[in-house]
Amino acid sequence: MNIADLRKSYEKAELSETASHADPLQQFDQWLNEAIKGEVPEPNAMTLATVGSDLRPSTRVVLIKGYDARGIVWYTNYNSQKGRELAGNPYAALQFHWVEMERVVRIEGIVEKVSDEESDEYFKSRPLDSRIGAWASPQSEVIDSRTVLVTNAAKYGAQFLLHPPRPPHWGGYRLKPDTWQFWQGRKSRLHDRLRYTLQDDGGWLRERLAP
Repeated sequence: MNIADLRKSYEKAELSETASHADPLQQFDQWLNEAIKGEVPEPNAMTLATVGSDLRPSTRVVLIKGYDARGIVWYTNYNSQKGRELAGNPYAALQFHWVEMERVVRIEGIVEKVSDEESDEYFKSRPLDSRIGAWASPQSEVIDSRTVLVTNAAKYGAQFLLHPPRPPHWGGYRLKPDTWQFWQGRKSRLHDRLRYTLQDDGGWLRERLAP
């Protein structure tokens, strides 16, 4: 099989100006809920792209943990590579790819940390193993072996028992969108692609882009 010969015809749905929402957050809410109801694998998974001080972009998959008019929220280690890159350059991009629904959502904007209160509340809701894991993993750092993680987990598990506090290096980020793109696969590669751009008055300009 030649990888260049792999092709798929997209024919499941369409995206029109008249059938889409004027507010991109409402459009996102509709599509995300349709992905959840359609039992798409990990519909909450999104790719996060950041750029380091060396101007090299990097990506990784994170999980959305909340969204509203203020933006898109996820949680992570502030000392990780993405945390360090966001500290130097707060602009980032997110992408959802719901393969089974032939849909992509791209979101761009500036990122800020959520409040300590929000981070504390979410941290308390996590399973115990995940809370211990936040202490055990020096994310993005070189370690000798998996034994380091297991040993750290045992150490912090014994130290905190059932009530580990939120680590000072762990918490949430919120991306405040200024651009959204919604892509719906269509037949013959004539896909539907709508872009929403934030205007000075707080409204959104909706435009169709060539695929």
